[in-house]
Amino acid sequence: MLWICVLLPALPLDVFVRGVADENRRPPLVIASGGHYPRVVAADARARAAGIRRDQLISAALALAPDIALQDRDSAAEIDALREVATLLLAFTPQVSVAEPDAVLAEIEGSVRLFGGLPRLLARLVRSVQCRGYDTQVALAPTPTAALLLARAGGGPPVLDPAALAAALAPLPLALLDIDAETIATLKAAGVAALAAARALPRAGLARRFDPRIVDTLDRALGHAPDPRPPFQPSPRFERRLPLPAPVDSVEALGFGVNRLVGDLAGWLLSRGLGVVCLSLTLVHERYVRDRGMPPTIATFRLGAPARAPAHLHSVLRERLARITLPAAVEAIVLTSDETAPLSGRNLGLLPEDGADSALVPLVERLRSRLGDDAVAVLGAQPEHRPEYATVQASTGRSPAARGREKKPSRPPRDFPRLQAADAGPPRPLWLLDEAQALGTVLETKPWVLRDGPERIESGWWDGRDQRRDYFVTEDPHGSIVWIYRDHRYGTDDGEWFLHGVFA
Repeated sequence: MLWICVLLPALPLDVFVRGVADENRRPPLVIASGGHYPRVVAADARARAAGIRRDQLISAALALAPDIALQDRDSAAEIDALREVATLLLAFTPQVSVAEPDAVLAEIEGSVRLFGGLPRLLARLVRSVQCRGYDTQVALAPTPTAALLLARAGGGPPVLDPAALAAALAPLPLALLDIDAETIATLKAAGVAALAAARALPRAGLARRFDPRIVDTLDRALGHAPDPRPPFQPSPRFERRLPLPAPVDSVEALGFGVNRLVGDLAGWLLSRGLGVVCLSLTLVHERYVRDRGMPPTIATFRLGAPARAPAHLHSVLRERLARITLPAAVEAIVLTSDETAPLSGRNLGLLPEDGADSALVPLVERLRSRLGDDAVAVLGAQPEHRPEYATVQASTGRSPAARGREKKPSRPPRDFPRLQAADAGPPRPLWLLDEAQALGTVLETKPWVLRDGPERIESGWWDGRDQRRDYFVTEDPHGSIVWIYRDHRYGTDDGEWFLHGVFA
């Protein structure tokens, strides 16, 4: 087996800064522990350049840099970030486990050949995590515990041979183990500061006098004991909150954060084999505005078909954001999948451009993003032979909540659009006239060329709108391809001719 550990060393900071593209456009950021005497949990590069260090009192940090921005540590956001990274890794292997508080483990031996070798797999995996805005430290080892310890030590060259584990782990400090600081200090005072020194001690005495987890961890790291890891299961519904390091009062400045969330959504959809049909973007305003009763700004969008391509989803949301006027500054963004549907994967292609992600957005969805859901209607086919009744139109911009409040009919109404593709049949014109136009004597005075037909359509006797027509595909004297019919409704063989549609 071959395990990879993806460690997120700056996770408390990353959950706040990943929503901003340019760090110079915000003040230096410091993450505080909270409480009566808060201390520095993490600081960005500009705050560290001012002399701010981890575990420093916040009062001392403010004395060094009064203009820093302070944020209390958000443990819930950090757990969500770990689950997000675990979801990303499910695209590379089905065996993924979360190692709180700041790491994700994955078994990748079975995926090496699929991704073209270990170097290419590692590069693609790390790039997929880093492009989400997370700093990473990566280590590989035959056991998950060994990979976790090596990642905490800074990574280094991968350990692929189980026989080399003992030598690779020997110089690591005991402080990397998940044991209390008092035990670490006691062992260090006795001259035991590295894993090799702990292994040299008698096992029974070490487990009896100190924390027995030391012996258990060493056995699991070296492969001498089983090291089961609980498998990660992605949540059944996507909902991701992205806090912003500073309030944003313009829609344009939200684009980068929305793009981050769209990437998270695409990874979640890929791991579950789904496509999103309806999604909601919630803009959370500043606290003082919320305290006065102002609700968040919510933009809901329904796609014409299930989709999960990041470029597609981001283009749709960008168009919708352009129509929003912010009533107040935004301090967080929430993206939610309201409705999903199964979406099969795409076959691999032989040409380089086959793997390119298309950024094209269907025209209907772009129009609905700019003009509103109710401004664009869709056409659907229904089982009806008479051409003027074979298609219906309806708006599909209603939100799921609105549809849920409606009383459901016992059977679909006649004007409900059947959106599935109709079976291939006789040719039909793209443009059907609202009312058939009588041709009169035109057919007799000018040459017309019959291309196809006749096609007999006889229907509607039960509702009083009966028809009995012979349709032809015809080229008119001007070279246009049209759809005409001869009316035999009254039983005559020489009925009147009508123009009903235009092909081109």
